Amino acid sequence: MSTDFGVLLNLAFGAFKGGLHEHLAKQGFDDLGPSFGYVFRLLDKRPQNLRQLANALQITPQGALKIVNDMVEKGYLIRRDDAQDARSKLLLLTPRATSAMAAARRFHAKFEHELAARIGEKHAASARLAMEDIAYHYAAQTDLKPRPL
Repeated sequence: MSTDFGVLLNLAFGAFKGGLHEHLAKQGFDDLGPSFGYVFRLLDKRPQNLRQLANALQITPQGALKIVNDMVEKGYLIRRDDAQDARSKLLLLTPRATSAMAAARRFHAKFEHELAARIGEKHAASARLAMEDIAYHYAAQTDLKPRPL
């Protein structure tokens, strides 16, 4: 009897996430919260205010504020006045955040390279294609939206 597909996806994600967190901890980033990576990617594209960030994360502004406060406290984000709106603060990544992102990207590339070495380039490319299809095609046919990349 084979393992259910959803269980395999969950186990694979757990293995990946565990390896990523171990790698990041060894690089000095042992204080990352579960949503930090999504926030890093969003703010790496451009600074945003709290409401924009909450909308992109598909959470309430109160939920986003909790994440932002934690990230500011840990040195990953700073708040700056928004020149376009005096009532608003822009959220910007700190050098610590960009270093964490670089370490995470190195792990992502290494993980995929090692997978290709174990199962072959074609199989690794097929696995990537299948995950992209699940994340985008299936989600587009439902009310589900993938988290930001």
